[in-house]
Amino acid sequence: MVCMTIPDAVRLLERDLREVFGSRLQSLVIYGQRAGGHGRGAGHDAHGGHDAALTRTLVIVEAMTPDDLRACARRVEAWHAGALATPLLFAAHEFEQSLDAFPLEFGAILADHTVVAGANPFASLVVDPADVRRACEVQARSHLLHLREGVLETRGRPDGLAVLIVQSAPAFAALISSIARLEGHATDDGASAARHVERILGMPGSAVADVAGLSGVHDITSADADRLIAPYLDAVDRIVRYVDGWNDGR
Repeated sequence: MVCMTIPDAVRLLERDLREVFGSRLQSLVIYGQRAGGHGRGAGHDAHGGHDAALTRTLVIVEAMTPDDLRACARRVEAWHAGALATPLLFAAHEFEQSLDAFPLEFGAILADHTVVAGANPFASLVVDPADVRRACEVQARSHLLHLREGVLETRGRPDGLAVLIVQSAPAFAALISSIARLEGHATDDGASAARHVERILGMPGSAVADVAGLSGVHDITSADADRLIAPYLDAVDRIVRYVDGWNDGR
């Protein structure tokens, strides 16, 4: 668990939640702080495409009703104005049951969170490596299929290939972070995660780091795209085969 100064906006969020849920509020947690400010880390999280500058929170309540959700909805604009992402909201009975469904997301939160109010919901929880492996396989196979589809849809245009690589780089960086986490190499340093994955895959050169490092880059040249696409496809194919054969006894 990470210790940090709680932003004023989060204290206001806590006040709002207590107004809505009263004694049913069990936990309020900030997560993703280590990744830069109060934003999310590299890799998957349950907010997906939200702005990385936003403070992310997870809320657990004893129970919730449609009226509770409507009351929270009326406050969302103010929360966003305070640089808060929309909270992840769980009822207590569904929280632990969600752990195996979102092992990558909860694994990242478990490793990087601060309890603001109530009990620590992660105190007795452990993410099963088998669930992480399964989630990584889904992530990797999906990326490979969409990457191949994207190559076909470029119709051979070099500029289209450049766009494909740049647009897919953030998802690839997330996949690399997931594989590193599976290997017990959880890190906020994307370059370190990429080098680690290159080593375990036996990748020649630096294709993993080169593509993952394009997250946040707006464009590359057609020549760079032509140079990167073959090793990029090879890297994702190797990741799929590696995860498929992975076991916790490695």
